[in-house]
Amino acid sequence: MLPQSSAVPQDEAPASKVISIALTQKRPPPESPNHIRRRLYIILSFWAVVIFLGLPIWSWTTSIYRAKLPLREMSEWADGKACQLLFPLQIYVEAPNLQEQETQHLIRLTQHALDDLNDFTVHHLRLQLSPAGIALNDTATSGGASASSQGISDSGMDNKGDAALIVKLIPGESGSTPKATLEANSPTLTVYYTSNQVPSPSSTSGALSTFIAGQLQEIFAEEQAMLAYILATSSSNLSGIISGSNNGGQATSQNVQTSGGSNGRDSRMPALSKSLSPDVAADIARRLTRSAKYAPTYHLTFSLFTPTASPSSWDIESAIEVHLQPLLDSISPISNFTIDTQIQLYARFSPSVPDPEYNADTQQWTIHKDHLSGFINAAEWPLSPSIGTAPTLNFILYIPSPASTPLVIASTSGKTSWLIPQWGGVTILNPAPSSHLASSTLRTPLQTLISTQLLALLGAPRTPASLPLKLATLTRLRSATLLLSASSTLGALARLTLALPSIPIPVSVAANVDRTLVHLQRACAALRDGRFHAALENARVAEDAAEKAFFEKSMVGQVYFPDEHKVAVYLPLLGPVGVPLIIAVLKEAGRAWWEWRGRRRLGLGEAKGEEGR
Repeated sequence: MLPQSSAVPQDEAPASKVISIALTQKRPPPESPNHIRRRLYIILSFWAVVIFLGLPIWSWTTSIYRAKLPLREMSEWADGKACQLLFPLQIYVEAPNLQEQETQHLIRLTQHALDDLNDFTVHHLRLQLSPAGIALNDTATSGGASASSQGISDSGMDNKGDAALIVKLIPGESGSTPKATLEANSPTLTVYYTSNQVPSPSSTSGALSTFIAGQLQEIFAEEQAMLAYILATSSSNLSGIISGSNNGGQATSQNVQTSGGSNGRDSRMPALSKSLSPDVAADIARRLTRSAKYAPTYHLTFSLFTPTASPSSWDIESAIEVHLQPLLDSISPISNFTIDTQIQLYARFSPSVPDPEYNADTQQWTIHKDHLSGFINAAEWPLSPSIGTAPTLNFILYIPSPASTPLVIASTSGKTSWLIPQWGGVTILNPAPSSHLASSTLRTPLQTLISTQLLALLGAPRTPASLPLKLATLTRLRSATLLLSASSTLGALARLTLALPSIPIPVSVAANVDRTLVHLQRACAALRDGRFHAALENARVAEDAAEKAFFEKSMVGQVYFPDEHKVAVYLPLLGPVGVPLIIAVLKEAGRAWWEWRGRRRLGLGEAKGEEGR
């Protein structure tokens, strides 16, 4: 009898085969060492391109160039430690009728009296016997010299400085007190004395020396007050600059303590209280606010406006040449001027201003002071704010209609002109009806009204009455203002450089900073030597270079490009490239780790087998 077969039925055989195949773990064939090495070389080549080519190019094209700046020196100028401002004014004394010993003794007594009167030693008057053939600076004598004669460099400069004033001692009529006269067109003070007023060689004081000292102090009192105000209110001027205002040049403890703080300029005010009273400071602040910002060149626009059809012409060119050009030539060492003229017919003043009122008592048409601010009809009058790069100063001559003539300002005793701060001036002219304005008609407005307005806009002092002395004072004021402004700009640039390390600093900024420092040093040295025109020229160059360095266009763009913007730009570019490279490195690292682990296990198994044997 045959045994029963135990074979699996035919219909169940394929199912079991499928299960056995599924349970069997099939592995891919092992890679050859050449394939592994080739893949590794490919990955390394990509990373080599990124590291040795991509990153240097990216760093070179996106790096921010920052030129090296002398930050310590810039901060010293901003803090007032690099220069102590001094204004030594050289005053020469001429006494042809006195013996040299008598004149020298009089000068010594007058100098002692001046030192006793002066409590602001930053501004110091130095008396000296006039040498033979002494020549005043060009501005003081003729007023028409060019600033180029003073030069910017220090070569060819007279170490004695510019002569600020000449005191002439002339024997006069007998009297109890000396008399003095200040010439209007020359920086000369003529003092008339008698023989009994001359101090004897053994005297320690005298009426004549005291009188001369008082006259000199009075002449330069406003200049001292304005300089004290400028130094006290300048944010860039710290204790080192005004240390001479106390103790003969020694800095006070109060100044030293406040030299590093933001409130230093307020705490320095008591040190200048004798030279600068609150009332005087308020008046100077008002006048300086009205004056225009300093510029090497101003554009003057003379406009004639009338609400009727006449006058339709005027001899403004010849009038300016005769009556105003001498003043402009006198100011040319400080600032230059370009001139433009225009006529506007049927030009009424602003509609917001009420019509003039007739005053029967004075038989004049009047316009109230409160309405002067709206007098300019900016919507219809063609007044350009500026022509070119130079700031414009506008001078308007308004001729009212015959029906409203004469037109004056109410409650001002017949005044017909006023100043518009930092903009210009307006003058109401009431000529006889005519279709043409002759040069003689324009003489008074140009010589008196417009000239006064121009000097006020330039920041000139009101005293003394001598025009050359006013311009000399303006030169010193502008020198100090520009020097302090350039120093303050350097300090602001140094703080900006430290606060924003991401902004670029091009080579042009470093060059302008170096140029500023050089001319600041020259300006400071010129001030201390009394060469004020040279100081103004150097301070002007320093201010211009400092402004160019601070307002460099290429420095501004990076400030408005924060790090968040960089992330937004780089992620879409680096993501598709960086992710495959990083994943490839991770896979290769994992494969190498598994191979190392397998070899380690195999080595341990063989070691155990040998031990079992």
